[in-house]
Amino acid sequence: MNSRVVIIPTYNEIENIQAIIEKVMSLEPVFDILIVDDGSPDGTAQVVKNLQQQFENRIHLIERKGKLGLGTAYIAGFKYTLEKGYDYIFEMDADFSHNPDDLIKLYHACSENDAEMSIGSRYINGVNVVNWPIGRVLMSYFAGYYVRFITGMNIQDTTAGFVCYKRNVLETIPLDQIKFIGYAFQVEMKFTAWKYDFKLTEVPIIFTDRTKGESKMSPNIFKEAIFGVIQLKLSSLFKRYQSN
Repeated sequence: MNSRVVIIPTYNEIENIQAIIEKVMSLEPVFDILIVDDGSPDGTAQVVKNLQQQFENRIHLIERKGKLGLGTAYIAGFKYTLEKGYDYIFEMDADFSHNPDDLIKLYHACSENDAEMSIGSRYINGVNVVNWPIGRVLMSYFAGYYVRFITGMNIQDTTAGFVCYKRNVLETIPLDQIKFIGYAFQVEMKFTAWKYDFKLTEVPIIFTDRTKGESKMSPNIFKEAIFGVIQLKLSSLFKRYQSN
């Protein structure tokens, strides 16, 4: 069985889903895909089902009833892919803001080097973001600074959603205790892996904002990220992080 799988959460990604799946399917080495669809009314899941017939046993689909949040989608995906026996588990957006070719760089950072979690970083070599207004670039950049200041992590792109985990990281983290569901989820996963003393490394990427479909960013998601970081740090003071 292939050892690599890419988890892609979706909600109304009909304009992107076929192209992103076909691109990932074309890569060498081979990557499987798990789509976690939150009841997209636009028919995203049906496109995935059609492609499952073309790429037999390489495309998996979890259909959920309604929008339950990014974090819960990934937790469901982590549990599914661990059960299936994958050794390298990736997070990626459906909208081509993450270049699928960079999956190979993230994989090599974990398979050939000694990283246990590799992060596709927009900020490790300056600011590498395309098609974002300057206000959003500044907000994202200073959010990373804020997270580093509060948590003590030496990670430039703490909110990045383009990630490779080695299996042992997700087996160690108590997934049912991960509480955030928006972009703070990404911070919480990195912080938790860091507290368990796994080796995190950043791989430079160029992030390109979506050209098709609608962004899922909302004020509530941003609020969760700001206040959630403080809550995350305070709660960590009363926890023991000990690997099995």
